[in-house]
Order: sequence, then C-alpha cells, then structure tokens
Amino acid sequence: MQYILGIDIGTGSTKAVAVGADHKAFESSQYFYPTEVTQPGYSEQDPELIWQAFQQSITAVVSRLKSGPQAISLSCAMHSLIAVDENGKALAPMMTWADSRSTPVATSLLATPLGAALYKATGTPVHSMSPLCKIIWIRENQPEFFKNVHKFISIKEYIWYRLFHSFEVDHAVASCTGLMDVQQLIWHPEALAAAGIKPEQLSDLVSTHYLRRDFDVAPALACLDKDTPFVIGATDGCLANLGTGAVKSGIAALTIGTSGALRVAGNTAVLNEKAMTFSYRLDEETFINGGPVNNGGIALKWHMKNVLQKTELNESDYNEILRKIETVKPGAEGLIFLPYLQGERAPIWDSKSCGTFFGIHLNHQTAHFTRAVIEGICFALNDVLLALTASGQEIKQLNVSGGFVTSAIWLQIMADITGKRLLRYSVEDASAVGAAYLAFKTLGLSAAYPLPDQQDITYIEPDEENHLNYQTSFGFYKTIYEQLKGVMHEMYDLQNKG
Repeated sequence: MQYILGIDIGTGSTKAVAVGADHKAFESSQYFYPTEVTQPGYSEQDPELIWQAFQQSITAVVSRLKSGPQAISLSCAMHSLIAVDENGKALAPMMTWADSRSTPVATSLLATPLGAALYKATGTPVHSMSPLCKIIWIRENQPEFFKNVHKFISIKEYIWYRLFHSFEVDHAVASCTGLMDVQQLIWHPEALAAAGIKPEQLSDLVSTHYLRRDFDVAPALACLDKDTPFVIGATDGCLANLGTGAVKSGIAALTIGTSGALRVAGNTAVLNEKAMTFSYRLDEETFINGGPVNNGGIALKWHMKNVLQKTELNESDYNEILRKIETVKPGAEGLIFLPYLQGERAPIWDSKSCGTFFGIHLNHQTAHFTRAVIEGICFALNDVLLALTASGQEIKQLNVSGGFVTSAIWLQIMADITGKRLLRYSVEDASAVGAAYLAFKTLGLSAAYPLPDQQDITYIEPDEENHLNYQTSFGFYKTIYEQLKGVMHEMYDLQNKG
C-alpha cells in the first residue's frame, strides 16, 4: 500500500493522516496533551509529551495499515518557543502562541519606529505571540537563564532534532517568528539585534521542501524503514490553505479550531499596517497573507462548560446546542457577544480586551446566548476578512476547515455574516493533508500541488437578506468594542495587579 503520512503537530494534539496516491485521506490517528497555565499570561507545554504523541500517531497508523509510508511530512502550530541546550534538551517548558507574558514588550516595541520596521521586514505582527517578543521577555526577566540558552527553537525543530540531531528550520516556521526577513529568506539582522541574539542561536534555514533520511530510529519508531524520507514541511496555517485548495487568487482559507484564521495565498507579501495582518511563507514562490483570531472553538467550549454546565463535552452535546440555535433569528434578537476571552489578535491586537455580552433583555434565553457566541466568533473573522480586502486582496470564496465544518447552521451563519460563498471539502485534517500534498510535490509524485477531491464538495451560499441584517449587527459589534475598550483595559489592570 502506497501512501504519504501528513502529521500536524497542533496546540492541543498531534494528528497523523494517511493520504493515498489518489490524494484522498483514508486513515488517521490523534493523540492529545495538556496546556499548563501556572499563572496569568502563561501558556506552557511539555515538549517531551508532544514528542511522544508524535511517535504514537505514526505507529498507530502504520500498525493499522500494516505497511510504512512513502514519506512523512510535517505541519505544526506557529509561534512556539523552546529554549534548549547544545544537546537539544529543553531547559524550560515550551511557550505556546497563546503565552502573553511578553505583552508589555510587544506594546513598547510597537510604539517605536523599530517595531514598525520589523513588522514590514518580517511580515510578523509585533505581538506577544511572536518568538521575537518572547525572547526579549526572557532576556529582560530571566537574564541568567538567557545566558545559558544554546538555541531558541520551535516545537517542529525540537522534533526534527530528535529525529536527525540537527538544528534546522523551514522557511514557513521561520517566517512567523518575527526574526526572518520574509523577502530575502534570511535571519533579519535588526530583529536579531532587538532580541539580543546571534544567528548561531537559531536553526539553519531550509526550504519547506527540504527532506532527510536515515533518522535516529527510536524504539517507538521501529515500525518505519530507516530510509523513510521526512519532509520538513510548513506551518499549520499555510498547509491548511494547501489542504483545502485555497491557493488561487480570490480564494481564502478560513479555519476555526481552538482559535481561528483567514488566509489568502499570493505571489507577493501584502500587509495592512493598521490591522497588522501577517505575511508568511508556504514556499519560495508563495506568500500566505492573513490574520488570526484568538477565540474560535474555545469560546464555544467555554460557553458550554462554564455557562451551560456541560461537564463532559462530546459530539452529541455540540449537536444538541447547535440544533437549538436554529430556532433563534439571525442577530440573536439584539444580543451581541464579543468573544475576546483570551484577548484578541487581528485586527484589534488587544491583549487587554475581554469577552462581553451586550444587549441582554428579559426575552433572551439560553439559545440566544449560544447563537450570540457563534455569531461573535464569526464577526471576529469577518473583521479580519474586511482588513484583508481593505489591503487590496479580492476574496470571492472561503474554503473552510476545522471542527466547525460539521455544523450546517454554523457554516450558514458564517456565509451570511461574510456575504461570501463557502466551500467545504470532506478533508480529514486540512493541515495534515496539506503536509502530505507538499510531500507529493517534493518527491516528484505530482508536478504541482494536488487539489482535494473535486467530487466531494459542499457549497454554502449566503442569504442576502440575512447578510444585510448582519451588517447592522456587525456595526454594533465594532462600536461596542471601541466604546468599552478603555474600561476593558482598566479592568484588566485591576485583575492583574501584582
């Protein structure tokens, strides 16, 4: 049996997906790991647990298929940071993208001409999510620890080192660190100077099509042939575009998982300085321009667990509450939710913002609040969509992926709010499948990047009347934040005092 194994090393789990010669996914495995929040602003994980999940996801698929893959290709979550010694051993827990302890660093840097210059050169928003700001925070707050760090790497580099005992990083992962010149594909001298590090404290830059064989066969990976090629791959966002076929002009990829993002592929970097949209790399020819939001599925999960008191979340729980919101009119009868439970990234970039229900009246019931949560998540992504189109990027269609695609009502709400046609492929995991597609081209098995199965498509068209009504609600959504922003900041400072 011939197949390529795409692996997505995500924030909450690692998932391996087998993709056959027909470019269809047909087998998968997934292993989860926790995130530790030991104090406000911290979001940490144990790299060793992720390494174990990586191995387990491979062996589970190989054991079920009873044969090894032609190649293994990697996708990973962005903005992680691990400080390691010369042997690749983690000196502290990994900081995830959601770690916001460097918010003061980002705020100060962004207020300077250097901050604006770094954003333009690297394509990475100046924000606490970026490894640049995380490294500066470590240097300023843990100077002795900082001196003992051999290299600063991402979770993919950590796993790559465990496989090959070599520090190497692909252009896609490097392009979202805030440390790489996104045009010249080199470590940016001014960014390194701002971080207080030298090039040798980072990994060697390589193409996303770079591959290696002869990996260190750990006992858990004995199921693989030692000559199995490992393609270094790209980031989950870039590969979600590839996995959903969103690599053509006018088509954006929209993902809602724990967080969310909207991304457009192009042959040039496109930045919106006001909204601080990003420009990352899929490969040497392709830029992925877009914006991320902090609060996707995690906002609905919070609502279900903390408000609806659903202790065990399963598929039937989600189906039940989403079915109930079908009886609520678009706009939730004037109830609006700002989903900024973890602060927000694009386009407001406000770590001190907070979640807000606005417009509550006696007629509002549980289903209204649930619908307002879903609509709030969609409003946040529509805000990103408008920032991208304002920068000159035409978007006619949204190719969707992530857990929300199983809900017909959620998809319809997204189409109605954005006014765009949605296209849903029946893709197992867009980022993992995208990693496999990249490997098909790397190995010469496909002249160009493959496209998902064109026979297995669902289109969701916007309802024009609903879209017009939502434009009014979206205007209120924007106004509410602007009016409450100052109070949000005062409340944040009070809650985090000391």
